[in-house]
Amino acid sequence: MPDEALPEGSQVVDQAFCIAGLGNPGIRYAATPHNLGFRVLDELAKRYSLHITKMEGASLTASGRIQDKKTFLIKPQTFMNNSGVGLGSFLKSHNLTHRNLIVVYDELDLPWTGLRIKLTGSAAGHNGVKSIIAALRTEVFTRVRVGIHPGHEIDAVEYVLAPFERGMRDQVEETVFYTADAVETILAEGAHKAMAKFNRRAQGMNQEEE
Repeated sequence: MPDEALPEGSQVVDQAFCIAGLGNPGIRYAATPHNLGFRVLDELAKRYSLHITKMEGASLTASGRIQDKKTFLIKPQTFMNNSGVGLGSFLKSHNLTHRNLIVVYDELDLPWTGLRIKLTGSAAGHNGVKSIIAALRTEVFTRVRVGIHPGHEIDAVEYVLAPFERGMRDQVEETVFYTADAVETILAEGAHKAMAKFNRRAQGMNQEEE
């Protein structure tokens, strides 16, 4: 686990990680902004020849070594608003805690192609994160937030569940690759170093987003 998230003197002995990518199950949602978390997990699985096919509780999972760390990949299959269902029991069954958890998800508060790694914080209106906070009873877990706001007025509910807009599609793969690189760096070097390397403003923007 990234040691930077821990109080002094409380480092995790077992260096296993659980990387949860958020999304909605089914082909209907595969190409939507709300499924970027799933897409990043698919990319990590591809890089390390893992298969996210084992059903554990309410999630599809895989396990292996990423950046030489024992790692579990988990895709909740409960739909976004109930992402926390089963995640707490999964962590407990594998002797992990919220401090071993990295959650990758889309963030409507950030412009498209922006990325932010955070170690704690509120759900900021994201129902999947809200569900995880409720299930784990803590806001302390590493988040990798992938910006999805297109830069014009939208209906938020309709937008996140519809296919990517035409002008964004060419950048989806690059955004997924960049985010997967950031997750690998969290595992290899810790969250603070990953923040310094990968936290970025949206392409073409001059001011940082929070």
